[in-house]
Amino acid sequence: MRVSVQPEDFDLADALKGFGRAPNTGATVSFTGLVRDDTGTLDHMEIEHYPGMCEAAITKIAEEAATRWSLTDCLVIHRFGQLRPGDQIMMVATAARHRVEAFEAAEYLMDYLKSRAPFWKKEVTREGADWVAAKEADEDALKRW
Repeated sequence: MRVSVQPEDFDLADALKGFGRAPNTGATVSFTGLVRDDTGTLDHMEIEHYPGMCEAAITKIAEEAATRWSLTDCLVIHRFGQLRPGDQIMMVATAARHRVEAFEAAEYLMDYLKSRAPFWKKEVTREGADWVAAKEADEDALKRW
């Protein structure tokens, strides 16, 4: 298992090199989130976190996912700092004996990262800057677990 909270971009191929190669792995799933510009006015997003606390919180939920779905491998990368539309913001990869477990664990981790991981996000547009508020849909997605 690997958790990384980092300012620098990541290469998908490098991140997944050797991932999920345990002999009992039958499926791997990966998801990459990108900074999206819903309004056409986003200049950049600023993501802040509390070093140490953030990694510990993500590691804890990744360990829970690994146990709950009997994962053979797990990877979470989340970036912080200034990110522009189209930039990679995060990646989750899971490996398990079967695809259902790999998919469910990946969805669980993504839902957690979206609603509970200790990041603070500010959108900076031509009109100004606003902190991103939690969305009810993200909270509802987490409730299913």
